[in-house]
Amino acid sequence: MDEFSLVTAAKQGDVESFNELILAYQDMAYSVAYRILQDAHGAADATQTAFISAFRKLDQFLGENFKAWLMRIVTNACYDELRRRKRYPSTSLDGMIEDFEMDTLPISNDDDHDLHLMAKFEEPESAIQRQELQVAIEDCMEQLNDAYRIVAVLVDVEGLSYEEVSAMTDISLGTVKSRLSRARARLRDCLRGKEELLPSQFRLNNS
Repeated sequence: MDEFSLVTAAKQGDVESFNELILAYQDMAYSVAYRILQDAHGAADATQTAFISAFRKLDQFLGENFKAWLMRIVTNACYDELRRRKRYPSTSLDGMIEDFEMDTLPISNDDDHDLHLMAKFEEPESAIQRQELQVAIEDCMEQLNDAYRIVAVLVDVEGLSYEEVSAMTDISLGTVKSRLSRARARLRDCLRGKEELLPSQFRLNNS
């Protein structure tokens, strides 16, 4: 993908070029939004809102890292949704059940797609154990406060650098490292509290 040419064309109003950029980053954008919001519908809405906002703000992109610029808009859309939820809290039983059942990746046309995919490479028991670990990690991730969860998602899940996360969240490099360290410590403590629920090979060493 010639990202520079696509961005240049998109800034001149070429919608197809912008769509190519979106196709390249839509999975990552959705994954970030889902892990931050812990809600499939909210993540889809935030991602769509972010893409529309990005297209409208293309003239503000000055040629730096497009991925980081786009993910910053996605993260800001998630911040807006989190603030909205605090102002207008609601609980949906259907949503809670759906969120528990769905995987962390974008929704597949086949509900069992991810389990089938794992089964191709793992024994069924191993695949189930890995899913149990994933559920435990997601539960612990959800218990983090918003600031810590966002940094943990961007660095440890999406593999972004400290510098990219600093630019995306508009916080200092030192704050990114500090929040990540605290997030990891809290995740570790949370998982230790769930050790009896985890397969033995996934239990943390208490030393």
